[in-house]
Amino acid sequence: MNALELCQQCAEEIATAYGYFDGAAWLREAFESVPRESFVPDLVWWPHRDKDGRYPVLNRIRRPEQWLKAVYRPNAALITQIADGAVKAEDGPTDKSDFTSSISCPAVVVNMLRHLGPQPGERILEIGTGTGYSAALLARRIAHVVTVEIEDEFAKRAEGKLRDAGCDNVEVHASDGEHGWEPGAPYDRIISTAGVREVPSAWLHQVKPGGIILTPIDTPMHCDALLRLDDCDGHGYGRGRLITDVYFMKLRSQRKRRPWHEYGWPRFPDWEVTVRPEGGQRLRTTSDP
Repeated sequence: MNALELCQQCAEEIATAYGYFDGAAWLREAFESVPRESFVPDLVWWPHRDKDGRYPVLNRIRRPEQWLKAVYRPNAALITQIADGAVKAEDGPTDKSDFTSSISCPAVVVNMLRHLGPQPGERILEIGTGTGYSAALLARRIAHVVTVEIEDEFAKRAEGKLRDAGCDNVEVHASDGEHGWEPGAPYDRIISTAGVREVPSAWLHQVKPGGIILTPIDTPMHCDALLRLDDCDGHGYGRGRLITDVYFMKLRSQRKRRPWHEYGWPRFPDWEVTVRPEGGQRLRTTSDP
């Protein structure tokens, strides 16, 4: 199968298995019109260990069919950096599992953009440009995308790929996403492709009143959760809900974990469990109504 056929097959699998395109025709159109393979480096690591205990490298030049099929696996993220670049894909498979950058799997990218809900004419800030793929999808929907990437090399590569794809409404900056991008504020929506342990104050001040912030956030449940703040006042306040479980690499400045209660998570004694005789179990914090 060629790239277009694999892309369409991937889209159909995402639609059938998850319904992520329901009510978002624009998203499927963008997914099928943006060539994901154009944004994936020629050398990437497969995120699962081989029989020898190492993460294999997928090589576009040597095994193009294998590489292309991996690009369009609905639930396969591809690793683009290990140990902040200390491990090189050119050196072959590795047993190092310190993943520090990737291109998220197609299903997760689609689901996040679905929950972000961008509207035509809006201005959006993306934290974590990565390969530029998510920004390219957004560019098909909105007026202007500002995207920031902490790695200079990644930012330059993504900018070139976005220009090649005709995404003239995308502005790329090499900067620490923790601080957002104040010169372009305020934004209608902010999306992060890197996980946080605590939502940065800069984002809450750079989103418009009534705007939306979507980000993976670390939880005590051994996974991240997708957080959507849809009650933001543009002055540092935001309120929202957790949507689903996800797994993301953290912002570089938030890799170190502090005690959970410092991030506002309830302690175990704060949870109340109710079990009913007719069946059913309910968990809530003691402060819940």
